[in-house]
Amino acid sequence: GETDWNTAGRLQGQADTQLNEKGIRLAQITAEGMKTIPFDLCITSPLKRAKETGIVKIFIAQDNFETIESQLEEKFNLKEVYIVPSSENKDEVYSNLGKAGLNLLKRLIKDKMVIGFNWGRSMGAIGYQAAIENFPAVDADFVPLVGGSESLDVDLHVNTICYKVANAFQARSHYLYAPAITKNTETKKAIINDTNYLRIQDLWDKLDVAFLGIGSPTSASNVIWTDGLKSEYITSSFGNRIIGETCTRFYDKNGNEVPTEVVDRTISIPFSQLHKVKYVIGVAASDEKVPAIYSALKGKLINILITDESTAKKLLNFNS
Repeated sequence: GETDWNTAGRLQGQADTQLNEKGIRLAQITAEGMKTIPFDLCITSPLKRAKETGIVKIFIAQDNFETIESQLEEKFNLKEVYIVPSSENKDEVYSNLGKAGLNLLKRLIKDKMVIGFNWGRSMGAIGYQAAIENFPAVDADFVPLVGGSESLDVDLHVNTICYKVANAFQARSHYLYAPAITKNTETKKAIINDTNYLRIQDLWDKLDVAFLGIGSPTSASNVIWTDGLKSEYITSSFGNRIIGETCTRFYDKNGNEVPTEVVDRTISIPFSQLHKVKYVIGVAASDEKVPAIYSALKGKLINILITDESTAKKLLNFNS
């Protein structure tokens, strides 16, 4: 930021001169523009003008996140926890989750890897961030972990998400031409014998990284409970047994799949295969999803978590 010495053309060096009004205003504008960026490391000046503009507070916030991240990693025996700032603006939270997910993938991705994606808003946020990025080419395959839905916005569709992220890494994108839940079991039998599904299933067997959104029956934003999947039947027949959902598979408080009437019509990767994947990354945040996230963690459905600060704190104190 600007100081009076700057305007006078004086050399400052380490002289602890204060920012002038313009300098403070520029610092505030910069802070506003950078507030949604999930920093891994911030290096700042120890001078008074840096402290006055609040830059040093970044270290305090990151230290707090690191403490919570470590506590969650220990509590659930996770490979990693990545926490982003909370906000009353849901779009901002999803944007932060998307950036964190893409940053994590940049660290993990290697040649010959197979990376899978679920659908939904948190997955769509990763796709959105990927669409504005361009990384060095990686010899990798991106694959859907579940069929699609006609009710979904195209940007939240799993085939679209895979395409966007694969394109950012100049990698291969594969498509699953099937609904998440078929009309009847005969349709599912035909699909799983088709060459398209068999090719996708072969890639599931080689999966290295899986990105999963987590749904909750109490979440208004969750597509599964508002899609044409007979939500009234599910809630009335299984009551409190269903705690959460991922890849269109419903699970209980222990993370075990609940045998709903749609199981035999579901086109998605089985939980038994997810348990074999090295990196299974759950991306979800909101108070109403805490029981669903907790149960996914308890059942070892995921081994890496990306969430926001508010959700992370509630997970630490949650008692199932």
